[in-house]
Amino acid sequence: MNEIIENVKEYYGKVLDGTKDLKTKACCCGSALPKQVKEALALIDDEIVTHYYGCGSPIPDLLDGMTVLDLGCGTGRDVYVAAKLVGEKGHVIGVDMTQEQLDIALRHAEAQYKRFGYKSSNVTFKKGYIEDLKSLGLADNSVDVVISNCVINLSPYKEEVFKEIWRVLKPGGELYFSDVFTDRRIPAALYADPVLHGECISGAMYYEDFRRLLRKAGFMDFVYMNIRDFDLGNEEITQKVGFAHFSERTVRAFKLPDLEDACEDYGQVAIYNGTIPNHPHGYDFDMYNHFVTGKPMLVSGNLASMLEETRFASAFTVYGDRSVHYGAFGVAPAATKTDSDGGCC
Repeated sequence: MNEIIENVKEYYGKVLDGTKDLKTKACCCGSALPKQVKEALALIDDEIVTHYYGCGSPIPDLLDGMTVLDLGCGTGRDVYVAAKLVGEKGHVIGVDMTQEQLDIALRHAEAQYKRFGYKSSNVTFKKGYIEDLKSLGLADNSVDVVISNCVINLSPYKEEVFKEIWRVLKPGGELYFSDVFTDRRIPAALYADPVLHGECISGAMYYEDFRRLLRKAGFMDFVYMNIRDFDLGNEEITQKVGFAHFSERTVRAFKLPDLEDACEDYGQVAIYNGTIPNHPHGYDFDMYNHFVTGKPMLVSGNLASMLEETRFASAFTVYGDRSVHYGAFGVAPAATKTDSDGGCC
């Protein structure tokens, strides 16, 4: 396992010298970027962007004043985007194990905060491992939002990663990350291949194992923000792993210990107030729950908790409680849901 970690360091620190050196389409941004992310990206130095290897856009809404932690921050692209969105009163922490990547991030720290119009920097970079955040001084219940962009797949200790995320998140805090997933477990013989691992292929999470890892850490439910299927774009690599189907997914999960492991109906109703910036007429909380501003919508008990016990509470009005149970919420329990369904909400 330690050899795999060293191989990943080597791949991202010395083998790759920009996105042009990637051998597949896995570590490439393919998701549409929200307006505020596009505007922030326009302010990020080119060197940061061209040496960044992400697969999605794991930057959620309502970050003003928040403390955000980016796991596997690389050159700091998402750190600096989040730094713009949290504002001067917010703070962003980037963690990465590859010194060459951090060197680029640190080189632009002063230029970035001045470009944002801030009096001082609101970012901190730490060299270390995402499986051991405690050694970096990250305390229990200290972070509002954890983000990550195509990095968790690289870790050979995923169970520890999710446990650490649960530990550092504040109650009601959010895990919001993009990564590569697969429809089956990759054989052990391919797992240690340095190119396949570095390209985010052999470490990709089988979606059912991912669900089990989340639950073991404490996250009883989650939702998918998007699922983007892709082909590898490399015939040689396809010959090795073409038996599996790969997709980039963005996941939303909250530190809410009282969530249930299935959708339950308590007759609760939620109304979106239209107050989230850039979303005056409606809001997509996930792939399947679209709220029209002002329109009452029946929601599961889990979704009601996600809306009223997190930073989204000011944007939604939730009616009802869990005093009366009306049975299953009308969709299959999370344990029986298929690949495309995501979590139970």
